[in-house]
Amino acid sequence: MKLLILRHAIAVAPGTPDIDDRDRPLTPRGRKRFRKAARGLARILPRPDALFTSPLPRALETAEIAANAWGDVTPVEDPRLAGGHAEDLLADLAAHGEDALVALVGHEPDVSHLLGRLVGGAGEGLAFKKGGAALVEIDGAAPAHGRLIWFLPPRLLRRLGGD
Repeated sequence: MKLLILRHAIAVAPGTPDIDDRDRPLTPRGRKRFRKAARGLARILPRPDALFTSPLPRALETAEIAANAWGDVTPVEDPRLAGGHAEDLLADLAAHGEDALVALVGHEPDVSHLLGRLVGGAGEGLAFKKGGAALVEIDGAAPAHGRLIWFLPPRLLRRLGGD
């Protein structure tokens, strides 16, 4: 199986008055930039078989933008992606089959820790920029182990999105 790991796009800054951290939405600039990045993702990857997202607004908005770029995929909220439990999702992913492409949208440092765990600790130094993505091939026999195919910053995804 291939696993696409995405960090949410640019959101309202933490500590913004009258906005709780858990309720921070994407900024207009974040939405605009990620729409272009999502077009880039849709050019290099087929529509995923499943798209899981943190239920926090900034991740959910990012997932909805990505889903729109691919078409015909609906983000599924999973609270494990909202706070340090992204790795708990790995066992459930095996149900999608070895030919599946599954996408996850989450937060730092969770997405970096997940990537690090999958690629044997090498991902610990790979911090995701907002709107960045990594593609990992996961061994069906050992779902906690994978091989990094690529790790792309949002700037490159936007270039791939063209226009």
